[in-house]
Amino acid sequence: MTSPARPRRLVCEVFDRAMRRARKYAHWHVARRVLATPPVIPRNDGVIVLSMIGTRTLIPYLVAIKSFHHRLAMGRIVLIDDGSLTDNDRRILTQHCGAPHIIPIATIDTGDCPRGGTWERLLTLLDLRADHYVVQLDSDTVTLGDIAEVRAAIADNHNFMLLGGPDSQAVGIQRLPDFVRWKYPGGPVAPPAHMQALIESRYAAYPDADRHCYVRASSGFAGFARDGASGRREATTFSRHAERLVGMATWSKWGSEQVTSNFLLANEPDTRILPYSGYYNYWRTPVTGDERLVHFVGTHRYSDGVYRRMTAHAIDRLKQPRAD
Repeated sequence: MTSPARPRRLVCEVFDRAMRRARKYAHWHVARRVLATPPVIPRNDGVIVLSMIGTRTLIPYLVAIKSFHHRLAMGRIVLIDDGSLTDNDRRILTQHCGAPHIIPIATIDTGDCPRGGTWERLLTLLDLRADHYVVQLDSDTVTLGDIAEVRAAIADNHNFMLLGGPDSQAVGIQRLPDFVRWKYPGGPVAPPAHMQALIESRYAAYPDADRHCYVRASSGFAGFARDGASGRREATTFSRHAERLVGMATWSKWGSEQVTSNFLLANEPDTRILPYSGYYNYWRTPVTGDERLVHFVGTHRYSDGVYRRMTAHAIDRLKQPRAD
């Protein structure tokens, strides 16, 4: 006999999917208004804003980059084409983003690091930082207020990180054994846990663990200082050690690039943590009105109407004079 709870659960799931589709369409309808806003005016000032996009993320990306550049008032744009950009997409990008340099993803060599999972983006970023300050900006971010902390980090040539959650703000950057004791007091977790938990919970076994640091953050928004300590060599070294800890199959999954980005920045001396009260990942938390930049992670991007409302607010602000 079928449990009465099961049909109710299925109805709820179908309803939830339908509502998410409706919210996604409503967001898209609002986001398209960005096409009527002034174009980005790139500046050749030693700052690069790097993103990886495709045809499906073109419109959200224009909201992300225009709202961010409007507040930053620095930098030029470099893009990685995930292989899906059309000729029309490129014409739109030329019109709205100052003819950005676009790198086909197939041309990026990842060496001994995994391929896919945005590793191409991270390795390109590490190459570019040899001569530029590089900001990694995801297409699902919206900039809503003054980003003084970001401008200050760039001016001082310091890295910056967007934390994964408020708990990370409380403890900050930790030595690997301390991080494991804090986050995984029960020791290494077992599959089928998420790849991030599998590697993080094994950091105590990382070579010279006491000499290395970590903080759980998001690679969706990060700043890499010019001529920083980490490049491809350091990323490859970390990738090889991590692969030995969890195995190639696990390390090749989505998320290993973010873990690597966190590790590299946590082990550089001049890394600043952005205050989570103003720069955060959206986990259906209350909106305070003090948000400066919000990263709408996939889990809750369309769980409610906040992404749509913040997108509309950011587009309205693009009609105002830009920051200088």
